[in-house]
This record gives sequence, C-alpha cells and structure tokens, in this order.
Amino acid sequence: MAIPKRYVKFTEDYPDVAKSYEAMGDAAHKAGPLDDKTRALIKLSISVGARLEGAVHSHTRKALKAGCSPEEIRHAVLLSLPTIGLPSMMAALSWVDDVIENKKD
Repeated sequence: MAIPKRYVKFTEDYPDVAKSYEAMGDAAHKAGPLDDKTRALIKLSISVGARLEGAVHSHTRKALKAGCSPEEIRHAVLLSLPTIGLPSMMAALSWVDDVIENKKD
C-alpha cells in the first residue's frame, strides 16, 4: 500500500507540521478503549459521511491493515445508506472497491 504522493510531498515540505499532525492522530487513537478494527471502521465511516474520496481510499487501506475483512468494510459503508442516501453510499462503495479490488491484483 503506497502512501499517496501528495502526502509524501506534504511531509517533505512541512516536516514539523506533518509530525505534529501524526502525533495528534496517534494521541486520539490511544485516548480510549476501542480496538484497532473498531477505530478503523469508525474513521472509514466518518470519511464516507463527509464524502471524502481520498480519505475513504486511505481509511479502507488502513482498515484492511487493521484486520478488517472486505465484507466488514463494505458493511460499514452499507450502514450509511439510511443517513446519507443511495447516491452517496454508492459513491463511497465504489471508492472502497477501488482499494479492495486493486489489492486483489
């Protein structure tokens, strides 16, 4: 799973900001009792609800790395249907599949 080029450039151009950003994320993950898989699905769900394609790609990769199955990931997206509607859920599902289907290659 390659890190997006844009993020790599960001870390090269602004290393102190990138380190602080990553430290904040690490602190948030350590602040409570949720396990890795649960946190990964929550972060994915937030990205789905916000309709952030790049974040959905990123959090799908992270969810797979955390041990979530493709079925669990797709189920998390499907749960967004009553809240964000069919078109938005379908878009998010296609973004998830971009990552899952690419991983199978």
